This record gives sequence, C-alpha cells and structure tokens, in this order.
Amino acid sequence: MKTYTNYLWMNTKKQKEIVNITHQVEEIVSKSKIKEGLVLVSAMHITASVFVNDEEPGIKQDFLEWAERLAPFNPNYKHHQTGEDNGDAHLKSILFHHEVIIPITGGELDFGPWQQIFYGEFDGRRRKRIVVKVLGDAS
Repeated sequence: MKTYTNYLWMNTKKQKEIVNITHQVEEIVSKSKIKEGLVLVSAMHITASVFVNDEEPGIKQDFLEWAERLAPFNPNYKHHQTGEDNGDAHLKSILFHHEVIIPITGGELDFGPWQQIFYGEFDGRRRKRIVVKVLGDAS
C-alpha cells in the first residue's frame, strides 16, 4: 500500500463561509498516482469542518443559517471565560464534523450523484490547514 500526504491552506474572506474544495482534492489524488484506495480530508482546526454535500448556493446558505440557529453567538458561553470569543464556532464545527473519507476508483474520486467536498469555516479570516491523505494501490 502506498500513501501520499498533501495540505491545503485556507484563508476565507468571511468569518463564516463554505468553500468547495473538490477540485483541489482531485488534483492531490491525481498527483498521488493511487488508482484504488481512499482519501481522507480533514480540517486541522477546531473551528472548521469538512463535509460532503451538493454544490448549490441555496443549500450552502441554508447550512450557515441552520448552524447559526443551532449555535448562535452568545457572550455567555463558558469557553469565553478563557479569553476567547469563538465558542459558537466550536459548536458549529461539530454540526458538520471535521473530516470525510472518499473512495478512489480508477484514480478518481468515486462520488455519488451531486456529491462534492466542502470546507466549512466558522471563525475565519486567518490561515488554516486541511490535511489530505491518500492511501491505496498505484497499480
């Protein structure tokens, strides 16, 4: 089994944003030369997420609005007693999870209809990293 690791760097323009990273992950899988296996895509920050869904502007806006209703900014979060002010971002990241695993078949991401990979940012406007680890066979 072969492994290949690469990193994506994100620095969103907005504090809360959902970014399609499918093309970047596809490029990393291609560079890996792995034909059959899996790719792990994981946000390396506790106020961000990685998830699979549909590339459609309305659903991305729905996600952000839903997350805001479930985990709104609240100055009374216990986390804020540490000097931080991003307790809601930690809660929002849990709603979407921090990583996905996608199968690779024939050297390509093996998605179902409409599936794409997204990075969810909930405390943005600063540089953050995503690990992309490809595992499998190159033959």
